[in-house]
Amino acid sequence: MLLSLSFSLERAPFELLEALSKRSEDIAAGLDDPTLTVGSVVLATCNRFEIYAETGQGRPEPVLARVAASTGIDVAELATASSSATDHDTAAHLFAVAAGLQSAVVGESEIAGQVRRAHDDARARGTLTHDLEHLFRTATRTSREVGHRTDIRSAGRSLVRLALRMAEARVADWGSAHVLLIGTGAYAGATVAALRARGAGAIRVYSPSGRAETYAAEHDLIVVPQGELAQALSAADVVVACTRAEEPVLTAELLRPGAAATNERLLIDLGMPRNIEHAVAELPGIELLDLETVSKHAPVEELSTAAEAHEIVRQAADEFSASRAERDALPALLALRTHVMGILEDELCRARAASQSAASAGAGAGTDSGAGAGSGPGAGTGSGPGAGTGTGVASGPTGGDSTFVTADYEAALRRFTGKLLHTPMTRIRTLGREGRVPAAAEALETLFGIETQSGGPTHAG
Repeated sequence: MLLSLSFSLERAPFELLEALSKRSEDIAAGLDDPTLTVGSVVLATCNRFEIYAETGQGRPEPVLARVAASTGIDVAELATASSSATDHDTAAHLFAVAAGLQSAVVGESEIAGQVRRAHDDARARGTLTHDLEHLFRTATRTSREVGHRTDIRSAGRSLVRLALRMAEARVADWGSAHVLLIGTGAYAGATVAALRARGAGAIRVYSPSGRAETYAAEHDLIVVPQGELAQALSAADVVVACTRAEEPVLTAELLRPGAAATNERLLIDLGMPRNIEHAVAELPGIELLDLETVSKHAPVEELSTAAEAHEIVRQAADEFSASRAERDALPALLALRTHVMGILEDELCRARAASQSAASAGAGAGTDSGAGAGSGPGAGTGSGPGAGTGTGVASGPTGGDSTFVTADYEAALRRFTGKLLHTPMTRIRTLGREGRVPAAAEALETLFGIETQSGGPTHAG
């Protein structure tokens, strides 16, 4: 059974999401337990933290308990802040998330990449199952379909762009503003594109992980060397932080020396967990926009476009559930095919045996006749009546040619059997997609005496 556990800003405080994101590796390791899950995927984005797992039950409590044990967070707090779903509802939820329909900014494009990375991370950890692989592949495909068939992403909706729109009132001229980008991850690319769309000129980049030089060369940015972050911060008018660091990169201690009421700076924190310590907002001359603030100002979704996207998601979830249910019908399909093909093979074996017996009998009669005539004239040369009779039997319709007759009959019988099986097997698949596998199993047992349970007989003598 597929189970999803979701924490989002709709129900969970920002601090809880931050705490979960910081412990995502510990949570993933805790879920990798065959007594709890068959497989799992952990998804951490800028406004949600989610777990997708394949378990033997649909209750979220055991998974919540393991998350509590991995993080030290009270299980009651986790239960209050989370929502859960199973099977079809799990698929519908993930597909909506991947399509950006559950984002703070409806239709944002970055979420699809975050879903793909969660999928890749689970594959690297070896915690994917067939159903989870299918689930996340379908989520990515659905996200692309929503993007192609609707206008929900036409305006380039994203938290990055929303944050910069909110900053416009504070930045008089983007062209002359000194912009510092901290981070080189997925959000950095979207940030650079959004900044340049607003006319930002020289953008400097700093990477806590030391990848600034490569990233700067690829995106035509100015590198801030390691050890010169403090100077770059003092010179910046706008700072955008979007790293995957688990601890704040910018602290009040780091920014305090250059803080002054006369030196106004805007800091935008797009990290989850926080890239900028919250205490920074209390320093003079500094204004902080973080994800919690940006999400509260997210615009209301465009109803017509979102409705079309939701319909695509609904159809994808229905098809996903139907394909899983159809797979549940495989034992019934296999049982019916094994039963019918078993009967066919039994009959073909009898036919081959009868053909060989007839051929042997014919050959024996020919030999006896030839021997009896051997005492008469022509026996020595094989041209006498007896020899002629023996040869005729061996090459007659019941002799050597019987092999070819059997092959023709066998091909015809196999074609007939295939046509006979087509309709009931198609109907069993349909019953499977409708979630009615027990009805198919009952029909097979009633009509043919076939048991589809594991280990049960699939062919009656």
